[in-house]
Amino acid sequence: MLNWLVTGGAGFIGSNFIQYILSTRSDINIINFDLLTYAGNLNNLKTVENDPRYTFVQGDICDRQFVDAVLRDYAINTIVHFAAESHVDRSILGPMQFVKTNVIGTATLLDAARDYWSACSAPLVGIRRFHHISTDEVFGSLKPGEPAWTEDSPYAPNSPYAASKAGSDHLVRAYGHTYGMPVSISNCSNNYGPFQFPEKLIPLVTLNALNGKALPVYGDGQQIRDWLYVEDHCEAITRIITDGRPGETYNIGGNNQPANLEIVRTICRLLDEMVSASKYRPHESLITFVQDRPGHDRRYAMDSGKLRQELGWAPRYSLEEGLRKTVRWYLDHQEWVEQITDRTNYQDWMQKNYDKRGGTVK
Repeated sequence: MLNWLVTGGAGFIGSNFIQYILSTRSDINIINFDLLTYAGNLNNLKTVENDPRYTFVQGDICDRQFVDAVLRDYAINTIVHFAAESHVDRSILGPMQFVKTNVIGTATLLDAARDYWSACSAPLVGIRRFHHISTDEVFGSLKPGEPAWTEDSPYAPNSPYAASKAGSDHLVRAYGHTYGMPVSISNCSNNYGPFQFPEKLIPLVTLNALNGKALPVYGDGQQIRDWLYVEDHCEAITRIITDGRPGETYNIGGNNQPANLEIVRTICRLLDEMVSASKYRPHESLITFVQDRPGHDRRYAMDSGKLRQELGWAPRYSLEEGLRKTVRWYLDHQEWVEQITDRTNYQDWMQKNYDKRGGTVK
């Protein structure tokens, strides 16, 4: 059996990845290492919590002694590093936590893995790999007509979040080059799907619309993103870890670039169809334009040609299919939604972030 350490495995993408691996691979033990901050939720993993191949360990990636112990005690041969602070709005209000988790935390993991793997007296089972999950936001913002980013595009981060992820990317690359560590990096576009924390656009709009609340759209709503269904992302990461070349970076995109306003309107249309008895139909009437985010990037677009050519990956889900599955999931999992949205820290954050923008979401 292979022993994979998944950091941030109780978060949105990490928990989807753990479920994907346990459902598609029988040769992997998963050790989920998560601090359980506001976005970490073990309810995301109810379906696998009793699986003998799954273990949860609560801890901080910045705690070097504890990381050392976990790597040693579970004979880790692969690290899949999701753990990160990831919300741009939160990074604007509190950037230092992003530096601590995303930069210092990544450096701690890298150094611990380097020391552990080099000191192993007995060979570990399987090929060693440190895979780092990053974001398209490290590349900055595209102008209209500019080509999509490739793996060779220069970094130009515009938010504290993006800068902290750029820093972590550089550290991973440096450890690979300097110490010969078997590293790989993937820069992904905006993810969506089940278990996403409802401060993000798609679950926020879905849940607000169901409850007749304002649907806050930043600025004119014409910011363009490349949307990636989370299951497609999980498949891509798995291929990179198992078949990708060490030392390489791979872009992962959903091959679509709608404006945010179009995403919101599509969700409203799906809810009009799926919840035909809703007294808030048409849900599009709830759209409220609010003050834009400071320094809001205008356009993202990812070229995933390298991943497609080298590893044969392409997204399975169209945006329409993925959004339909996502909206249906939130409709069918109201208990999960209530458990998240009843938290005081979630309610306080929503009020703090949106009330000042002139579009209350109470």
